[in-house]
Amino acid sequence: MAATSVFMATPVARLTTNPSSRRTVNFAVVRCMSQDQQSSPAPKKVSTKFSDVLAFSGPAPERINGRLAMIGFVSAMAVELTNGQDVFAQISHGGVSAFVATSLVLSLASLVPLFKGVRAESKSSGLMTSDAELWNGRAAMLGLVALAFTEYVTGSALV
Repeated sequence: MAATSVFMATPVARLTTNPSSRRTVNFAVVRCMSQDQQSSPAPKKVSTKFSDVLAFSGPAPERINGRLAMIGFVSAMAVELTNGQDVFAQISHGGVSAFVATSLVLSLASLVPLFKGVRAESKSSGLMTSDAELWNGRAAMLGLVALAFTEYVTGSALV
């Protein structure tokens, strides 16, 4: 059985050497206690129910929307750079079928691990964590809306 040491410093009342003296001395008491490491809580079981995975505060909606927004933003900018078409022209010239196909494939690929009980938080490490993916997805959602709004107001492609 492994044990670790925990040190705590407890402040003690101030002591003075002479009541007329301005010099005060502070003391601290250090106590050492042993604590078992085997008392870690069991990992929380995640729900794999359809209603829990796709709930408003569940793990799937924001993650899937963010992934779709990241792909959509990069795709929209790539088509604008190569063809000069704005977002609305891309949608009206056959972009809907590509969007639906991409959405289905990406949604299914994102849902399969969630229904197996695997969370993105358990697989994240290093620079690209699950939190970074959520923040990148949120930025892509805002960027895609801003791109469409800017092109609507100006009446032409951004680039």
